[in-house]
This record gives sequence, C-alpha cells and structure tokens, in this order.
Amino acid sequence: MLQIGLDYCDKDYTSSVAKESSLNYIDNLITNQTVQNNMGTNIRSGIGRRSSNETLRIIVTTFISIVFGFFLGINLPSTLLPSIDLGYIEDKYSGLSSQALLNVWSSLRNKGISFHEPEDTKIWVPTNPRGAETLPPGIVTSESDLYLRRLYGTPSEDLIIKPRYLVTFTVGYEQKDNIDKAVKKFSENFSVLLFHYDGRTSEWNEFEWSNRAIHVSVPKQTKWWYAKRFLHPDILAPYDYIFIWDEDLGLEDFDPERYISLIKKHGLEISQPGLSANSGLTWQMTRKRDDSEVHKDAEERDGWCTDPHLPPCAAFVEIMAPVFSRNAWRCVWHMIQNDLVHGWGLDFALRRCVEPAHEKIGVVDAQWVVHQTVPSLGNQGQAENGKAAWEGVRERCKKEWQTFQIRMTLAERAYLKANGIDQINSTNS
Repeated sequence: MLQIGLDYCDKDYTSSVAKESSLNYIDNLITNQTVQNNMGTNIRSGIGRRSSNETLRIIVTTFISIVFGFFLGINLPSTLLPSIDLGYIEDKYSGLSSQALLNVWSSLRNKGISFHEPEDTKIWVPTNPRGAETLPPGIVTSESDLYLRRLYGTPSEDLIIKPRYLVTFTVGYEQKDNIDKAVKKFSENFSVLLFHYDGRTSEWNEFEWSNRAIHVSVPKQTKWWYAKRFLHPDILAPYDYIFIWDEDLGLEDFDPERYISLIKKHGLEISQPGLSANSGLTWQMTRKRDDSEVHKDAEERDGWCTDPHLPPCAAFVEIMAPVFSRNAWRCVWHMIQNDLVHGWGLDFALRRCVEPAHEKIGVVDAQWVVHQTVPSLGNQGQAENGKAAWEGVRERCKKEWQTFQIRMTLAERAYLKANGIDQINSTNS
C-alpha cells in the first residue's frame, strides 16, 4: 500500500497548510495525468485515422513502449518499486495506467515530497496502544465509529450530521413491522444497528430507513453475543448513550429524545424505560410508576433483598432494554463473558460499573415501553432429548446465570486475596 507522508527534513512541508497543499497537488497531478492520457489517446486516434497503414502504427507504438519500459526499469531507483503497490493505487484511481501513476510518483519526488523516513529514525512510544508503539502518535487512531461514509468526494464533507447516540435491535424478519415502528421513533441523532439472528437482511430493504441502518447478520446468535463482538467501547466512542434493545418492545408512547433529557437530568448512567402494566413483568423495580419521572428503588417480595441498595431492590435494570452511558458501557462490555451468550445474571452485576450504583442506575417512569414477551429467540434453539427447542434455550439461560455468578464470586475472592483484603469484613458483595 502506498503511504504518503511529508519529508520532515524539508521545512517547506512541515505545516498543516503545506500538507494540505501537497495532497491537493497529488490529486491535481493525477487528474492532469488522466487528461493528458486522454488527450494523447485522442491525438493518436486522429493520426491513426489519417494514416494509411494501421498495422505499421501498432508495430511502432509497441516497439517504443518496450524500449521505454526497458530504460525505465534501469533508471528508477531500486528502493522505489518495492514500496509502491500499484494494484492498490490503480484500484483507487481506476482509469490510470501503471505508467501514468509512475509519472505522478516521479513528479512528486521532484517536488520534494518524501515517502520514506530517514533510515536512522527509530520510533518507540510506549504510551501508544499495544502493538502500535512504532508509530508516531500523531498517526495513531485508537477509536472509531459506526458512521456511514461515501466512496467519493471529500471525507470532511461525508457527514451532514454526526449521530450522538446509538440504538441496536437484535431482530428476526418476523418482527419487521414492530421494528419498523420502533426505528421510526429515533431521529437522525441516532445511528441504527440491526443484528439479524435469522440470516435475513435483504428483505429489510422494503423500509426506507434500512439503507441508513447498519446490518450485521450471523444466524442463531443472541444480543449479548453480538454486543461483545461488534460493540467494542473504542468503536462506540462518539456515542453519548447506547441503547441495546430486544425486538419485542412496543414504543408507541416512547420519545427517545425526551428519555435522554430525563436520564441526564437525574444523573443515570445505566437505565431503562419503565414497563407498562400490560407488559410481561418479573421484577417490581422495572414496573412503571405514575407519580414520578424516575425511580431508583423498589420493594420486592420478602427475603428477596438483603440490602435495600442492592438488586433487585435498587441498582438494577433488566437486560431487555438497557441504556448505557459511554463510560458505563466501557465497563459493562469488559464484564460480558464470551461464552455466556444470553446475558442472564448480567443485570445483577451492572452495579459494579457505576458508583454509587443505587444513585446512578434507575428506571424512567415518564417514558415507558411495552414488553410484548414474544419468544422468538427460543425458536432458534434445537429440539433434542425429547425437549422442545425453547426448553433447551431456557435451560441454558439458567445454567449461564449460575456460571456467571460463580465466576464473579471466584474473581472477586482472587482479587481480595491477592491484595491482602479481609474477605469476611469486605463490604463488596
């Protein structure tokens, strides 16, 4: 790959203005080369038409090209050819021949633009990301985004607006109508990402918004499998809040922008909308209340809460419709286990990612949704040993919850022991 840089020994090219001028020069040079090629073709074509001997013209042209190529191979520096990936450049500037690109290169060299750092230059920056220590810090790009870009034009003009929030849905095509209604609730301030667990993606083109969404398709996987692999915090760095939602949510009474204003107002780093009374409910904490904008605690059944500040009575939201701040998601992502794909038990551990958890985790009552409890994911299982497909899925969910709890307990004990902390007196449970 051709990598273009400025010769730092030449002071005329050290400023950002000089850099931009050099890059503009490159583009203009390539454009001019294209025009020259076309003009040359037209001239030769005209001569060919006037010539009475087309065969002789072809022979002469071929001979001259061979001779020119021979001398070109002799005169070019030996260090030049190995450093140019003409296949890549020709693909980038389709329509230009290899000779045209070499002419551009030669002109750039004459202009004083260097493509090689001095041999005695050694770079080692230990504060760079792991594996990038040999790069100058100014070129290191450690974070990215999910913004869709054009294949043409100027990069700085690609984005009319940069979305500040991300919403993801894990979907099957059978829920297309519900997802269509849901996506239309989210403004251009949101990037939309659909994870397809049924392998059907092209069918979604029937919706106008589909070509602005990002589609990731891997059959028979879960929301948290996708999240671990495609929602790395460094990729989501531009987004203030991340919605990681199921497909069976009714959003008729939900306003995403209003929701965000409320979680900012109440300082919630991890949240979810309240669940309406006609939703499938498991915990009192997630039930919508009519007398508040937000609530952060609840009363559960006797014996369910050993501490009023701990789940499920506080510091708790469910995993069907969580919303994370950027910082909270960075912590939660690292807590997701690669092999525990259903995420059961994760909701009880979210409190470890914010402090104080009982103040920064809550449910938004003023913006609510309906949990329709459509068991679509259960149908993605496999019937075996006399059990229906959904039974196998549910059984694994329960086992994953137990496994996650065991791993968390062992990890915590190992940390306390390694740091000489009395486990009995430790208040972190």
